[in-house]
Amino acid sequence: MTQGQVRPYLRTTALACGRGGMPLVVGLDLTVGSGRCLVLRGPNGAGKSTLLLTLAGLVAPLAGTVEIEAEDGVHLLSHRNAVKPRLTVRENLDFWAGVNGPTGIESSAALERVGLGAITHLDAGYLSAGQTRRLALARLLVTRRPVWLLDEPTAALDAEGHALVAALIGEHLAGGGLAVAATHDPLALDPATVDHLTIEPAR
Repeated sequence: MTQGQVRPYLRTTALACGRGGMPLVVGLDLTVGSGRCLVLRGPNGAGKSTLLLTLAGLVAPLAGTVEIEAEDGVHLLSHRNAVKPRLTVRENLDFWAGVNGPTGIESSAALERVGLGAITHLDAGYLSAGQTRRLALARLLVTRRPVWLLDEPTAALDAEGHALVAALIGEHLAGGGLAVAATHDPLALDPATVDHLTIEPAR
């Protein structure tokens, strides 16, 4: 964080969210502050992804409120990678930097960071599932946003990729950012920076 910036935070009050009017998460009060990661766990269909979409403002709450203080906005990393197969790896990342704003590191540096520096010229349609996920992760680096909402960030990644995700989140928290991550996998983060919330299916 630069001097004078407001520390980001995320807060919900009596939040209920769901799809098609059917509640999945109800009565949720939570606060996530600067330098913290909230890890969401729960079975498939419990509402973790819907909660992230609601926090991002893409799905309207059924009840309650979401309040986010983030001067530079929010990153949502969905379980879908949003990669265009006929564009090269570099073109894909440059596209997202153009959409979201090139306020982070340069595209080539971001691709090196996620392990794709040697294949920037390759059409994204040739990438493996793990490489495609790495390309999606690079979007977090080319545009600086203090709030990260991550849906299964380690999906399709090997052990090295898991370590990469943990490192990226750790660096983000150390820089004053915050994260909410829905995952079935363990995240090797500093326990002092992590809170846990289990989402149970609504009854």
